[in-house]
Amino acid sequence: MKKNRLLAKWLNNDLSADELAAFEASPDFEKYQKIKQYTDHLEVADLDENAMLSNILKQKKATPKVVPLYKKWVFQAAAILVLALGITFAMQYFVHETQTADFGKRTNFSLPDNSEVVLNSGSEISYKKWNWDNNRTLELKGEAYFRVAKGKRFEVHTNLGKVTVLGTQFNVKARKNRFDVICYEGRVKVNYANTQILLTHGQGVSFENGKQVKVEVHTSKPEWIDNQISFYKENIRTILDEVERQYNIKIELNTKDTISLFTGKLPAKDLNVALQIISTTYHLEAKKVSDNKIIFDEK
Repeated sequence: MKKNRLLAKWLNNDLSADELAAFEASPDFEKYQKIKQYTDHLEVADLDENAMLSNILKQKKATPKVVPLYKKWVFQAAAILVLALGITFAMQYFVHETQTADFGKRTNFSLPDNSEVVLNSGSEISYKKWNWDNNRTLELKGEAYFRVAKGKRFEVHTNLGKVTVLGTQFNVKARKNRFDVICYEGRVKVNYANTQILLTHGQGVSFENGKQVKVEVHTSKPEWIDNQISFYKENIRTILDEVERQYNIKIELNTKDTISLFTGKLPAKDLNVALQIISTTYHLEAKKVSDNKIIFDEK
């Protein structure tokens, strides 16, 4: 410790004459002398305290991360893509899916559980894909034939009534004030106003203006699937409406007799034969005034 004090005093030229003589006589003096000679030639810049503080603060401060412009564009595009996919998913699964069949056409499609539907001319079906297996419910406007896959309850809602099944084949038609249901396989439950009816294979029922009529079934599927339009105790205006849908034409009726009921079939692919059958049955004369307009006059 004493030796260190002497070295410090020697470097600062604070030794007395006796102390200096004793220090110079020590065995390490020559080494200290060389060190002092080298350090005397070193130049140390003046200490700038403000600059030093500024540098320290810069080093402690987190360096901001610079994102190139092209990377920002990629991030934005990815965000837009994710949003678009989300909207698409919502549209597919939460918004109603709609299937239509225009006049003169039919539409075949499958539901999410692989149930098959044939939609007749001038008809529409809407349903939700989301949670379909647990909520097999759809809305029908017009006529459709169903081959329902087995599963939970399957419901067809119309403005006139409701049909409920588990797994079966059946036909539903809701046109104006007439509601027809025919069961071709299994069992179906029909709700109309305050009436509930259970139909089994080969049974059918019709409701019109609150009146119930049992329908005889002699086929394994709807006749319209095989291009035959079938009617059971229906008036001429209902018949002509269906012909308009099947052939995508307009029909004008000039007769007072709209009460007589017709039971029979008309072809769905031969307009001339269909017009001849109607003319003969109701004693009318059919005139084709254009490619898509027919006028029926009394004879």
